[in-house]
Amino acid sequence: MSTTDPRPRFVTGAPRHLTPAPRWIADELLGGRPARTGDAPAVTVREARADDARDPGVAGYRALRRAVFCVEQGLFPDRPTADLDDHDADPRVVVLLAHDADGTLLGGVRLGPARAAHPDIGWWTGSRLVVAPAARRRTGVRVGAALVRAACARAEAAGALRFDADVQAAGAVLFERLGWSRVRDRVVAGAPHVTMRWPVTRVQDLVVATKAPLGALLGGVGPAGFVGDDGAPVPGSDLVACCDAIVPAMVERDPEWAGWAGVLVNVNDLAAMGAAPVGLLDAVGARDASFAHRVLSGVRDAAAAYGVPLLGGHTQLDVPAALSLTALGRTDRPVPAGGGRAGHRVRLTADLGGGWRPGYTGRQWDSTTSRTRAELAATVGAIGPDAPHRPAAAKDVSMAGLAGTLGMLAEASGVGAVLDVAAVPRPDGATAGDWFTCFPGFGLLTADDPGSPAPDAGPAVSAECGELVAGAGVRLRWPDGEQTEAVTAGVTGMGRAGSPVPHPEETR
Repeated sequence: MSTTDPRPRFVTGAPRHLTPAPRWIADELLGGRPARTGDAPAVTVREARADDARDPGVAGYRALRRAVFCVEQGLFPDRPTADLDDHDADPRVVVLLAHDADGTLLGGVRLGPARAAHPDIGWWTGSRLVVAPAARRRTGVRVGAALVRAACARAEAAGALRFDADVQAAGAVLFERLGWSRVRDRVVAGAPHVTMRWPVTRVQDLVVATKAPLGALLGGVGPAGFVGDDGAPVPGSDLVACCDAIVPAMVERDPEWAGWAGVLVNVNDLAAMGAAPVGLLDAVGARDASFAHRVLSGVRDAAAAYGVPLLGGHTQLDVPAALSLTALGRTDRPVPAGGGRAGHRVRLTADLGGGWRPGYTGRQWDSTTSRTRAELAATVGAIGPDAPHRPAAAKDVSMAGLAGTLGMLAEASGVGAVLDVAAVPRPDGATAGDWFTCFPGFGLLTADDPGSPAPDAGPAVSAECGELVAGAGVRLRWPDGEQTEAVTAGVTGMGRAGSPVPHPEETR
């Protein structure tokens, strides 16, 4: 990009230990290209650590804050540290600094975790947005709007699921034009402010992309009480059947991992139904025998790791890459996803071991390939036929992510759900945004009466982290009591699962 291009540029200059940020293209970041105005100078947005006072940009930003907030507006006493607070000393907090082509500081904004002394749970705030007086009506680009847009993108890249800002009342209109919503009026530093919230739609977008079309496509497929469930009880038997396919692009890109994952997702489906796995069937498509061997190697390795026999299947060559598996399990009392009711507590049982699968950071957490057969068997049997207690409802976390899968369980149960963000078990290596929308390896959501015992899932951890409520959709509840919308209504459109046929013992 030439120095005469008027479009703002975003340059990441953060140290390695900060939350990584991609190098965004200006047009994508700012939502469109500003109108060209001749030789208007370029604007570069650079990132720095908020606590690095030795950085000339940070020092200039602090001086600009003092000039505007202390001298011009009188919000704070006129001394060097008057408007500094705990966020300026938090090493996780960043500042975005806008400069022109000559290096002149035009403005900046600060953003990071909302609570400086607490873990980052995906609740971020933006603050101390300031624009130099000479840059407030700059031709070609609005510096303040550019910084706000950059802050929204940066917060979401860091895994934020909630992004708030206390804005001076006069600036609330700008934020509304940029897509923010008003939350409430308040007073900050003796001046009227408005708490604004950026709508983070990451969970809803994933739901729409992965599960929303199912209702129109499938209708109410499934036996009574198990519509849209992870598996289906086979009528007249104690068998449960599950079937899952792997995305063809993943099979093509990483055939061994695709084979492993094909077994993993099917065994997880059986685990969520409370069924003990008894066998697998596979269907493989490949361009040649060598590629088919790689896929089948992954399938065989996973089947051996889980101790589930591979019973047979079908293999076809000279076709595009494809993989699907069918799993069979046994239980005389399958656990439905639609067995929940308002008042039930929601629990997540998840294996936090392992890490991101190489090449799938933020999307696929691999907690299984490093586990022993005994450890894997313990996770699969958490609510199986031999478990001392079985919950009222269960569903394994899959493509829709944690919040989206909870929405599916709630939808099948005819209720809504609230998820306590701070109570959700989460590995240290995953941001809240990634963990709530990724495939977690082994993650089991259950709903049951308050005080019910936790599943015994070997290496997995378990915690109550929400409840089922009247209504629909999923809301995230934060430590300050605020709730934000994650899933607006039903996930699949398949509706309530209905009432399952009672087990003979339950009719006595």
